[in-house]
Amino acid sequence: MVKQKFPETDQRVFHRVFICMKCGAKLKADLLKVRAEKVKCRKCKRKQLRPIHKEHKV
Repeated sequence: MVKQKFPETDQRVFHRVFICMKCGAKLKADLLKVRAEKVKCRKCKRKQLRPIHKEHKV
């Protein structure tokens, strides 16, 4: 059975969500602030963040 994708769920789960490159913590932030490196990870205080992947790679 195929699951139906709703745009509302993609917006809630993937919009403005970033992952820390060192510890893997997930946080929500504005894209412009992340690119300007004004946002830090709460756990390890690093500024290297990446956007969350929308699909799992197998």
